[in-house]
Amino acid sequence: MLLDLERFYQACNPSRPLMIGDASDRRYYIDFAAVRGGKIIEALQRTITRISPDTPTCQLFTGHLGCGKSTELLRLKAELEVQQFHVVYFESTHVLEMADVDVTDVLLAIAGQVSESLEAMKIKLKPRYFTKLFGEIVDFLQTPIELGVEAELSVGIGKITAKTKESPQLRRRLRDYLEPRTANILQSINQELLERANKELKAKGKRGLVVIVDNLDRVAIRPLPSGRSLPEYLFIQRGEQLRKLNCHVVYTIPLALTFSNDSAELQHRLGGGVAPKVLPMIPVRLRSGEIFPQGLALMRQMVLARAFPDILPSDRLGLITEVFDNLETLDRLCLISGGHVRDLLGLLFDCLREQDPPFERECVELVIQRQRDYRGNAIDPQEWELIFQVVQQQRVRGDIEYHTLLRSLFIFEYRDLEGAWFAVNPVLAETQRFKSWLKDTHKQI
Repeated sequence: MLLDLERFYQACNPSRPLMIGDASDRRYYIDFAAVRGGKIIEALQRTITRISPDTPTCQLFTGHLGCGKSTELLRLKAELEVQQFHVVYFESTHVLEMADVDVTDVLLAIAGQVSESLEAMKIKLKPRYFTKLFGEIVDFLQTPIELGVEAELSVGIGKITAKTKESPQLRRRLRDYLEPRTANILQSINQELLERANKELKAKGKRGLVVIVDNLDRVAIRPLPSGRSLPEYLFIQRGEQLRKLNCHVVYTIPLALTFSNDSAELQHRLGGGVAPKVLPMIPVRLRSGEIFPQGLALMRQMVLARAFPDILPSDRLGLITEVFDNLETLDRLCLISGGHVRDLLGLLFDCLREQDPPFERECVELVIQRQRDYRGNAIDPQEWELIFQVVQQQRVRGDIEYHTLLRSLFIFEYRDLEGAWFAVNPVLAETQRFKSWLKDTHKQI
């Protein structure tokens, strides 16, 4: 048997993005650009390396949770490094409190991550403004934080962030203190950290600094007292400050913001006039509902590459029966995922937990049924009505209710030559509720 069961299981872990810079992970990578509607990562890379290598750029990237954004951003990182850029990539979920984020939190997180990355290269920068600021913060919060006189910038930021992460009350007090100083913080990050970092990096033969802030699209969608939601406040109202950093930055932003009435304001304030790049689902069906052979073929390859990474794509198809009882069972899994990468891996992962390959149709149906019930149970009557509207119109509006549909993966976005279109998550199309609505609708027609 060619299948290494343990390696296959590890490769199907839905929570782990592929590290494209790592040769063993690169074998699992499938390029979906041909069916996704454009070379999105190439456009982000080209902007930095070809069009504006020496002038800072701020680019926005978005897509559904779990559609492969992190893997694509890690690919961008690897490709920029080949072009001699120093890339600082970090997941904001590891350093920020996503339910409660402000501009100063994002700026400090970037400063901390950049300093840490430079310190690892023996580039030590100590912005004087921050040394003074940290002393003032400790006095103001009146809480013991051991910073030490010689502490690196990343250590200082890390300790203060860790302390305030534990206590919302402390976080609010720190924010009230930092908010009026945002302009000074930004100025210090730019002049004392980023400009000097760029000089030092260029002296070491690098072409410049790029910061990729992943997972920032996961900020909580909650209304603020002002009436705006937290993402609207952060990315639109405060967008100009986020784009003022003196290095190349790529931010991930919530997909729903691209449908908001303020999407033009987002494009101008944070995007500097350029619209966000959207990573859509991999289409396994067309708008008409017919199967899309190219999309389905690539999804098959994604599954088979996880099982047989060292075998040529053309030869993998002959090995389907090592993993599934037949081709139809593999296609059933690919089609029910709707082209959502993490959902497909999650279903595969679940099959592996049930039995050893080759998976029988019965096992696959059981896993699909569990997923259907789990997702379907979360939907309230009002959300069903919204889903039915989206299915009829194949489009989405920018209201906060639609944020929920997109974020909860009830609705998927696709792109074709006519532009964006939306469909219900195929697993929900198999619920009793959806089937009866479809039947009633057809009766009326």
